[in-house]
Amino acid sequence: MSLQIDWLGQVPYGRALELQKQAVEDRCAGRCGDRLFLLEHPPVVTFGRSGKPENLRVPESELQARGIELHHVARGGDVTFHAPGQLVGYAIVDLEARGKPDVVAWLRQLESCLFDALAELGVAGAAEPGKTGVYVAGAEPLRKLASIGVGVRRWVTFHGFALNVTLDPASFDVIVPCGLEDVSMTSVAKELGIAATPTLLMRSREAVATAFARALP
Repeated sequence: MSLQIDWLGQVPYGRALELQKQAVEDRCAGRCGDRLFLLEHPPVVTFGRSGKPENLRVPESELQARGIELHHVARGGDVTFHAPGQLVGYAIVDLEARGKPDVVAWLRQLESCLFDALAELGVAGAAEPGKTGVYVAGAEPLRKLASIGVGVRRWVTFHGFALNVTLDPASFDVIVPCGLEDVSMTSVAKELGIAATPTLLMRSREAVATAFARALP
């Protein structure tokens, strides 16, 4: 039951939804094994099932003027932002086939994989009680590196995580990230104090792929 990992490059958000839908159908029907799509998105704001309209800080017309799409999707969580420089991972995994039909445990496993990947990059990630996602260990006030939100259909997961690698944290000014007023967004580049380069994004992609392949053999 090895995990197939695919790097898709930059994919429009709507197209990524279609890819996930087909992959979930194929996994439910037994036509493929577990998969992890790694990709980037053009600028887009997405609202999950718990999304609150007031967590969008600008009018939708301003999003359009900035070239930012808006989508409401079937994942957990509130509002988030995607753009190039952020490594997005969509995991299509049959939890029941792996003997772990537990959504909360799956969220913790996603966090754990990202902790391992970040450690490889030289950044200490940590969990925060009551707040799903990955934060900088020991940071006060809280600084968030990755947002996580999932969907599950017949125990097959979809959606996943978004890890800020070289994305400028100021890009999140259009939303209240995940609806958390007391949290600021950060990135791997910012925490390491280095330039936001394509090489860092490639290294991050490799670290994430290795962590997931090890956790989901």
